Formats: sequence, C-alpha cells, structure tokens
Amino acid sequence: MISITADRSDKKKRKIKIWAVVFWLLVWQGVSQVLGQEILLVSPVSVLRRLLELAVTADFWSSIAFSIIRIMGGFLLAAFLGILLGALAAGVSPVRQLLEPAVLTIKSIPVASFVILVLIWVPSENLSVVISFLMVFPVIYTNVLNGIESTDRKLLEMAEVFRISLPRRIRYIYASQILPFFRAGCSVALGLCWKAGVAAEVIGIPDGSIGERLYMAKVYLNTPDLFAWTIVIVLISLVFERLFLALVDRGVRYLERS
Repeated sequence: MISITADRSDKKKRKIKIWAVVFWLLVWQGVSQVLGQEILLVSPVSVLRRLLELAVTADFWSSIAFSIIRIMGGFLLAAFLGILLGALAAGVSPVRQLLEPAVLTIKSIPVASFVILVLIWVPSENLSVVISFLMVFPVIYTNVLNGIESTDRKLLEMAEVFRISLPRRIRYIYASQILPFFRAGCSVALGLCWKAGVAAEVIGIPDGSIGERLYMAKVYLNTPDLFAWTIVIVLISLVFERLFLALVDRGVRYLERS
C-alpha cells in the first residue's frame, strides 16, 4: 500500500484572505466613483443591491437550476468517461492511439468554434451539456492516464509476485496513484466547464438560463445585472469546486487509512 500526499500545504497557501478581498472591493468602489458612470463600471454596492433584488425572484433560482443541471451534468459525464477511457487507454495501446488525435483536436479547437458547430446538431437548451463535456473530458482523461503511467513499477511487480487480485490492485495501488492526478484535473476542469458552459449559453441563448440573463443584460446595457450574474457564476463555480474536491479528499483519506 502506498500513502497519498494531497499537498495540503499548497491548499493552505491558496486560501483567500479577507483583507485582500476588502482591498479590491475598495479599489473597485474608488474607480467606479472616479468614472461616475455606472454604465461603464457599476459600484459593488449597486451590484450587491441588485443581487439581493434578484435573489427574491423565482426566475433567478430557476435560471441557476437550469444551468447547474446541464453544466454539472456535462462535467460528471466527462469525469466518468475520462476515468473509464483513461484507464482503458493506459492498458490497451490501440485505444490510446485511437483516442490521441480526438483528444488533441478537442484541446486545440476554440470554444466558440465548438459552440457554433454543436449548435447545428443539438437544441440550444442542451448546448451547455455538450460544451462542458468537451472542455472537461481531455483534462480528466489526460490526468488519469498520467496518473496510471506514474504508478510505481516496483509495486506492480510486487503485486504480480504475491498474486494480488485486480480489485485489490486497483484499490491499493492504482487508486492511490490516480486520485491526486484526478483531483488536480477536477480543480482545473470545474472552473473551465463553468466558463465554457455559460459562454455556450450566451451564444445559444436557451430560455431560462444564466447565459440568457447575461445576454439580455448586455443588450440593454444593464451593467448591475451583468455584474450580479457574473458574481453568481463565480460563487456557484467555487461552491461546486469545494464540494467535489472535498469528496475526492475524503476518498484520499479513506485510502490512507486503509
């Protein structure tokens, strides 16, 4: 069995300090007052006021639910297939050779090109599912593949000598190697899927989505709404990242105790 180092010291270093947040809010407020044009840069006070006004409406929460279901659905599907195909590619060389051009193509094509192309094939309400999937899959697939390839060969040889069963090898050797790579991939992919998913909604404009709210704010030059919805996107992305990574960390700690 191998212990897992989750690099907790790095996580502590990346904690956001309250004083830093306050500083940038004051800078934002100061620049807004100097400009004196809220259509150019709305003040944080106005954004907070507008956010509170939106939060008491049913449309606000229905838009959030609409986007969460589709964007996180795309993420979970990509995570599942990324793990499955990454493991398969690590063990079967032809599978890896077959997937390599597709993964490289997905990573290279701009999000806007994907959005326009996919919009021809799928309804706009499902566009964010596909785009989120396409943005996340290469990240998870590559990280899982790298995690398997970094597995200590001496441990594998030991498992072969002692004839350890495949399920036990997966749990005590492969999982302990893959989880840190998977966690790192998820940390990047969660933010990426929200950026790409909402961008897809802004272009496709599905009814009742966060992307539609952003688009309407842009059309009517409603800067408070634009900033308010942007803050909502950031908060949702942060919450889901913390929750999902907490689950992965719990899996890491479970393997450490086993």
